[in-house]
Amino acid sequence: MQIERVRPEIDGGRFPIKRILGDKIDVSAIVYADGHDVLACALLYRPAPSVGDPDPPWVSVPLEPTPEPDRFVASFSPDTLGLWQYTVEAWIDRYGTFRRDLKKRVEAAQDVSVDILDGATLLEQAARDATGDDARSLADIAARLRDHTLSLTERITLALDSGLCMAAARHPDKRLASRYPGVLEVVVDPEKARFSAWYELFPRSFGPEGRHGTFADAEARLPYVAEMGFDVLYLPPIHPIGQTNRKGKNNTLVAEEGDVGSPWAIGAPEGGHTAVHPSLGTLDDFDRFFQAAERLGIDVALDIALQASPDHPWVHEHPSWFPRRADGTARYAENPPKKYQDIHPFEFETEEWPELWRSLEGIFRFWIARGVRFFRVDNPHTKALPFWEWLIRVIKRDHPEVVFLSEAFTRPALMYGLAKRGFTQSYTYFTWRVSKDEITSYMHDLTKTEVVEFYRPNFWPNTPDILPEHLQNREPSAFLIRLVLAATLSSSYGMYGPAFELMEHKPLREGAEEYADSEKFELKRWDLRRPDSLRPMISRVNRIRMEHPALARNDNLRFFHTDSDLVLAYGKTHGDDTLIVVVNLDPYHRHGAWVELDLPGLTDAGRGFEVHDLLSGARYTFRGTRNWVEIDPRTSPACVFHARRLARRENDYEYFL
Repeated sequence: MQIERVRPEIDGGRFPIKRILGDKIDVSAIVYADGHDVLACALLYRPAPSVGDPDPPWVSVPLEPTPEPDRFVASFSPDTLGLWQYTVEAWIDRYGTFRRDLKKRVEAAQDVSVDILDGATLLEQAARDATGDDARSLADIAARLRDHTLSLTERITLALDSGLCMAAARHPDKRLASRYPGVLEVVVDPEKARFSAWYELFPRSFGPEGRHGTFADAEARLPYVAEMGFDVLYLPPIHPIGQTNRKGKNNTLVAEEGDVGSPWAIGAPEGGHTAVHPSLGTLDDFDRFFQAAERLGIDVALDIALQASPDHPWVHEHPSWFPRRADGTARYAENPPKKYQDIHPFEFETEEWPELWRSLEGIFRFWIARGVRFFRVDNPHTKALPFWEWLIRVIKRDHPEVVFLSEAFTRPALMYGLAKRGFTQSYTYFTWRVSKDEITSYMHDLTKTEVVEFYRPNFWPNTPDILPEHLQNREPSAFLIRLVLAATLSSSYGMYGPAFELMEHKPLREGAEEYADSEKFELKRWDLRRPDSLRPMISRVNRIRMEHPALARNDNLRFFHTDSDLVLAYGKTHGDDTLIVVVNLDPYHRHGAWVELDLPGLTDAGRGFEVHDLLSGARYTFRGTRNWVEIDPRTSPACVFHARRLARRENDYEYFL
């Protein structure tokens, strides 16, 4: 018996797939054997073994044959968060084989009197393996097959009974059964692992004029975040900031008096990764801020940057945890030619790595104990991959609801490798994918390949580190284009605010992607009441996301052909909810295109259907597969159409052709 090509499977079962609680997991396998026997196979699944339950029982679901030769399929739905296992088992269905062959022999008018006795033997074996009613029924019918007072025709009818075949199949002879050599795994995460809207802000920038902001000041801004519709609030590091080699404004090497430094230079005499910056407040203040966010339906995500300022207590307590240069001095973090003189990386190859790893684990557990369940991890690709695989597994073993967001802008294989090793969501190249071809090709990679099994993209149009070139013109339409794309192409997205809604657009220098007067190095003063703020449109887009389940996933994305390279069209459908998004990729000029839709049930020949633009409020009727859409970016750079069948006669509507 051979079991091959079990799907889904990542790298031969080396890494788990990812699913959301409530998802149905479809499993397929190629199963075959020599000869002509009927095969039976089953999908086995269970929660992964744990300290409390080292050998949980397998649940068996029959794998059903498909029109494709030797391919079988079945499904299961895990009912708890955490790690689950699945595999495939196969065996010869001996009574099913007997029944199939008996039917052929009867149809060929052959003498089957001896064959009937073979069937009785198989039923007697099944009866010994069965219990209760099945055992009694199988034994009784086996005896009747041997009863020569019954006619041969009567015994044939008994032997061919489908119910009898099913009863025998419930108690198969598995002495020669085969099991797939790999036990595959699936990580089952909460809904927000797939569908979430993140908003990043620096709490220190929200104090009164001239003062460092506190957690209490940031708490006052929580309704602003909630009203825009964000459900995850991400804070850059909130820990004490070192004084040694502190960076000044615009990343200058010499800080002036009053410069606040980079939050990513973690650690000072006041403490390290489990302390909070004194100017922000105390841990109790953080708890109050956290609870206020929770009351508004917002999860607080903390930035975990595994690095230390020269003033971090660990630098002096554990010098072997940090790499050294040839002259014995601690090495600075760098990405040549860039140097980060205010930061030391950890030495993951230290001989004291077990103690280092456990201490880093302790950082996460400290904040989890205070209620935090979302972590944005800074530059995980510069840390040891085995560390992440171990850390995320042990954390999620105890707290399967925890979400890890990987902030890694690096080579695709490494970004995917981090996701395979447990990161729940990942930053992406969306920030730099601008043209129609770039977007469609990239989305194909993310949604139509095996990547979908383990890599959950989180689209960010900007970050404190990245002001992309297409947002350096202060055109509101340019920002809105990226907003609509991020929020509708990906089920999870985020933005760095208030820089985004206030259209911060000035680069440090020509050709650079860094912000001038970056908030990473100084306090900013944001006027949240500015009349040109994009806040209303952001709120509308997030409301659309929450009201339309089609946008809560990525595997339902399909692109539609348009006859313009500057007009992008795509759709998502979930159940009865269908959205069609058409975006003018040119922020300066009006463009139109014929959009060729492929939406079975809506675009059938000769039928009309209503589309409601959820951004403008306008309603139109589309007919068939080919419809004209024209977009003026000065009004709105996109249409987000909610499509539905017409409830009244088509002649009652104005057509949009």
